[in-house]
Amino acid sequence: MKVNGPSSSGGVAPAAGGRARASGEGFSVADARAPGATAPAARTADAAPIAGLDALLAMQEATGPLERRKRAVRRASKILDQLDRIKLAILDNGAGAVSALSDLAGAVQEARGDTADPQLEQVLNEIETRAAVELAKQEMSQRAI
Repeated sequence: MKVNGPSSSGGVAPAAGGRARASGEGFSVADARAPGATAPAARTADAAPIAGLDALLAMQEATGPLERRKRAVRRASKILDQLDRIKLAILDNGAGAVSALSDLAGAVQEARGDTADPQLEQVLNEIETRAAVELAKQEMSQRAI
């Protein structure tokens, strides 16, 4: 196609030496029953499993010290966020403190499963005990009302 300028739009012409096709010609699918038709593709063998599920899970469990540290930082951040929610709830006359305390107890339980440090275990025990005491106080004040 030749472009003659911005305002000129000519029709499409066939390539040099080529002939224009009639509108009835074009793409067609060969009949599978015809003598010159190709044979259907052969069935491929099933793919064999590369490794067992146990080996795959073991690879996922094998984490380096950097990954363990990242997980510890995420857990610590989650617990600190829960403590901030409790602080804000107490400053707001206790509105939402029960749910924040429950969330804190859940975060401590999640963090407890991955610790091997006795000092960290002691801190988690203290946080969990304090959260349980505060929840008990909230429940007692709810019953008194």
